[in-house]
Amino acid sequence: MKTVPKIDRLAGIECYCTDFREIGGSIKKDNEGFRVSEIINESVLVGLSPVQDNLHKYPLYLLEKKGIDSHHALVEIRKDLGLDLRIMGMKDAKAITKQYASSMRIGNAHQQQLCKTKHTFLELKGFTTRPLGKESLLGNEFSITIYDAKHFEMSEFKKEVEKVANFYGLQRFGSERLVTHLVGREIVKRNFKKAAELLLSYTTEYDSAMSKEIRQKSLDPKNYRNILKQLPKGMDIEYQLMNAFVNGKEPISALRSISINIRRLFVHAYQAYIFNRCLSNAIANGENLLRSSKNDLCFEVEGPLTFGRIRKFNSTTEQETRLTPALRLAGYSFQSGKGRFELITKKIMDEENVTPRDFYIKEMQELSNQGGFRQALLCCRDFTYKSSSGISFKLPKGSYATTLLREIMKPEDPVKAGF
Repeated sequence: MKTVPKIDRLAGIECYCTDFREIGGSIKKDNEGFRVSEIINESVLVGLSPVQDNLHKYPLYLLEKKGIDSHHALVEIRKDLGLDLRIMGMKDAKAITKQYASSMRIGNAHQQQLCKTKHTFLELKGFTTRPLGKESLLGNEFSITIYDAKHFEMSEFKKEVEKVANFYGLQRFGSERLVTHLVGREIVKRNFKKAAELLLSYTTEYDSAMSKEIRQKSLDPKNYRNILKQLPKGMDIEYQLMNAFVNGKEPISALRSISINIRRLFVHAYQAYIFNRCLSNAIANGENLLRSSKNDLCFEVEGPLTFGRIRKFNSTTEQETRLTPALRLAGYSFQSGKGRFELITKKIMDEENVTPRDFYIKEMQELSNQGGFRQALLCCRDFTYKSSSGISFKLPKGSYATTLLREIMKPEDPVKAGF
């Protein structure tokens, strides 16, 4: 079996799920080669009104962006167009993405049907009876070009695609700067000062010389005032945090200077790290993810990309065809039952020296995380490929295209390969 890169292991991804002979290559050489489009519940579009009235109050937009992540796209739109939008999922910067957005503010609709900013293009689709919610998102459709592949014979992989585990991708952890889950771990352990220090000073082999120099100086708070004058535009989170310290804020208040959506990602990333380690351990132990076992928690499969309620699998009475194994995520509601995945997660949490109640963070209650469930398998649908190095497929919401791509490409260096 091919050796897993160090950066994958740092994110808790310690194995491959397929025996497919890797094709190598790279992705995201340009924004054109990686395209993502959201798949939403048809009822949202069917119920649209072309005009705003007392019933249809909320504008719905199709947001296309290029060369910017979703968080910064919303900031740009707010600044340039005065629109305060909400979205259902975060999308990467190195791609052309299409996603839906709506406004919580009644009447907050741009007068033009089409409008744009430097990195975004907005099309007003109509008006809905309620704001867009995450429950409206079913999944995402991907169209991806793999450049400079060694070969592109994908028929064998197509036979194994159902075996791919639902690992969180490197993007969840900060990609080349794998720090997000480390910050989350310190927050869960109430080491708020350490969490802030990691955000400011943590470096990896992928940091530029300038970034390493800035972060080295960040080890001493006496340097913060001077560093603020040097920070590049892309280090906006670091600027907010450092500026808060310069203005006399304590660690918790300083961390709160960062957007709530970003702050929540820290704890979510730590939760994802524990999940990845659990899946890796299960696969290493020879557990079959394709079949449910006694005491497993399972999702009822409602559609190709949708999952219903959770139930415990009973091997004597249940039919497996409409069930898929689920993992209970770390959180303050986590309960260690007799299921194979829960036992592994409990062991990992013990190794991490954290308990479920640690995820209830009374000092920063807005970051508390209950937990939840996530399917063990990626559940890729409609996988197709072209001899010209293009692939397309659909994934349920919350699943990562790079998780599938790493099984196909098995890159020596995921960051250099565009992950």
